[in-house]
Amino acid sequence: MKTVLLAGLDEAGRGPLAGPVFAAAVILDASRPIHGLRDSKKLSEKKRNTLRSLILSQARAYSIASASVEEIDELNILQASLLAMRRAAIRLEAQLDHRTIELNYWVDGNQDPRLDRPTRCVVGGDDLVPAIAAASILAKTSRDAYMIDAAKRYPVYGFERHKGYPTSMHRDAIAANG
Repeated sequence: MKTVLLAGLDEAGRGPLAGPVFAAAVILDASRPIHGLRDSKKLSEKKRNTLRSLILSQARAYSIASASVEEIDELNILQASLLAMRRAAIRLEAQLDHRTIELNYWVDGNQDPRLDRPTRCVVGGDDLVPAIAAASILAKTSRDAYMIDAAKRYPVYGFERHKGYPTSMHRDAIAANG
């Protein structure tokens, strides 16, 4: 008999004007609960980073993936987000022994990424389902780290401050620098 595991799946980066979209898939370890998990957008950067460390050290399994700016431009942001989710799921499944484990996905939102496993879409799931919240945190912190690194290559845009989101600072930088 196989053990059935729940994997949370979420993305970060659908709203920014710059940078890739990231997704993460997380299977939490029931014997090592992580307190304070919730929608990454509702947590301070410090709290997100603290929880990220706990997730990375205590989750049963996790994976992080992305879809590039070029893929966003080619597919559109929604389809690129779903692509990043599928990539995260593939990477997660590569870590598992499918002879003993059956995997079910719970995905934040109402868009099914069309996985080859049972999938449940949960609107507001990043605030309701701990595994989805953990995925939200990993996706957001990974994307933020990417944008902080991009700020070193493109300092005129201030990515380290707004992470590519459409703030007035970012819009002004685009107007001034293209």
